[in-house]
Amino acid sequence: MGAQLLVGDPLDAARRLLGAELVGRGVTAKIVEVEAYGGPPDGPWPDAAAHSYRGPGGRNLVMFGPPGRLYTYRSHGIHVCANVVCGFDGVAAAVLLRAAAVVEGALVAQQRRGPAVVPAGLARGPGNLCSALGIAMGDNGIDLFSPDSPVRLTLGPEVDAVEGPRVGVSKAADRPWRFWLAEHAEVSSYRRSPRAPAPGSSD
Repeated sequence: MGAQLLVGDPLDAARRLLGAELVGRGVTAKIVEVEAYGGPPDGPWPDAAAHSYRGPGGRNLVMFGPPGRLYTYRSHGIHVCANVVCGFDGVAAAVLLRAAAVVEGALVAQQRRGPAVVPAGLARGPGNLCSALGIAMGDNGIDLFSPDSPVRLTLGPEVDAVEGPRVGVSKAADRPWRFWLAEHAEVSSYRRSPRAPAPGSSD
């Protein structure tokens, strides 16, 4: 039932994921920041910044459903990032998990991230979130709502969100498709891509 609550518009799914509980290999965290991503030009949510924009192929096949699956990729070929698939089966859409507040297993997360990292920074940023929760490339395609999965998601009640442009994308850079919970130190700072058009000139 949990995955069905995410099916459809990626913006609605992104808002729905805020405050959800994410469990990964000994660490439990509360999702506090996300970004919505659509799909190809002929789909319901055309999005030039999405990995699925050019259609299905390779790892991004997971983005085309079914919903509730985990889509993983490497940012800059280094950091693992995690997305929750939310489109209809065969229609691409996903939500990037940008930041979370660790609520259980802080020592485990600290060991993974290093002793110099402050508690609020353990899962701030998509790569750090995956590192703190032990999410790996091999988790691509797992069912986040299966009790047997190494990474699991439990949705909570709907919460109020703040919205703004996505971080670091060079296309569709002005869309207010990033959502976060106010007054959480774990939320990342906004950084516009130097390759993006001037503010106000990108859809």
